[in-house]
Amino acid sequence: MKQLPAWLSPVWLVLGSIVTVQVGAAFAKSLFGLADPTAVAWLRMAVAALIFWVVARPRLRGRTWPEWRVVIGYGITLATMNWAIYQSFARIPIGLAVTIEFLGPLGIALFGSRRARDLLWVGLAAAGVALLGVFPTTVDWVGVGFALLAGAAWAGYILLSGPTGAAWEGVTGVTVGSLVGALVFLVPGLLAGGSALWQPRVALLAVAVGVLSSVIPYGLEMIARRRIPASVFGILMSLEPAAAALAGLLLLGEQLGWVELVAMGCVIVASAGSTRALSTAPAPN
Repeated sequence: MKQLPAWLSPVWLVLGSIVTVQVGAAFAKSLFGLADPTAVAWLRMAVAALIFWVVARPRLRGRTWPEWRVVIGYGITLATMNWAIYQSFARIPIGLAVTIEFLGPLGIALFGSRRARDLLWVGLAAAGVALLGVFPTTVDWVGVGFALLAGAAWAGYILLSGPTGAAWEGVTGVTVGSLVGALVFLVPGLLAGGSALWQPRVALLAVAVGVLSSVIPYGLEMIARRRIPASVFGILMSLEPAAAALAGLLLLGEQLGWVELVAMGCVIVASAGSTRALSTAPAPN
C-alpha cells in the first residue's frame, strides 16, 4: 500500500472530514435567518447530488429492482437524517444536536452485543442524555426530538450503506441516493423556501454547505476508510459532537452550559469506549 504524505495520513483525512461537516453545519444554520431549514436541507441535498452526478456519471440502465430498492431506502434515510438534524439545529445548539444524534450510530455499534461490560457504555450514554431532563436547562425538547429522529435515520443509513455499496459500484450509490433524497424533498423544499431560494447569498451559501457537509467529507472518508482500521475510524468519529460544539461556539457564538457539556462528554466517552471494546472483542466461534 502506497504511503501517504504525513499531512495526508488517514487520521488527518478523517479529522478533516469531521471539521468540514461541522463547519458546513454552522454555515447551514447561519442560513436559517434567510430560508427555512427544510429549504436549506433540500438545497444541500440538491447541490451534493448535482456535484456527485457530474463526477460519477452513474449507470442506471440494466439495474434490478433489488438494486433500486436498496438505494431508494438509502436515499430516504439520508434525506431524513439531513432534514431532521437541520430542524434540530434551528431549535438547539448544533453541539447538543449532534451529541443526541450520535446515539443512533452508538446504538448500532452496541446492538446485539452479548457482553455485560458493553452495558456500561449504553448506561453512560443514556445517563448523559438523562442529565438534560434531570437538571434545569433551557433545552428545546422539540429540537431534542428532531435530533433523536436524525439519529434513528443515521442508524438506518449505516445499515443500508453496506448493501448499497455492494450493489452500486464506487460513488454511484451515494450519487443516486443523494438524488433520491433531493427528489423526496423537492416539493417541501421549494414550498418552504419560496422566493428566498433565488437570493444570490442563499444560493452561494447553499453551494458551500453542500460541498462542506457532503462532497468533501465523503471523499475524505472514502480515501481514509481504505487505509485505516475500522476501530480507529470509529474512535475518531466519536469526536463529532465536540467538533460540532466548537464550530457552534466559534462560528455562531453558541455556548453550552455545564449540563450539556457533561452530557456531551458522556456520549463521546461511550462512543469511543464501545468502539474500542468491540474492536478488541474475540470473534464468534
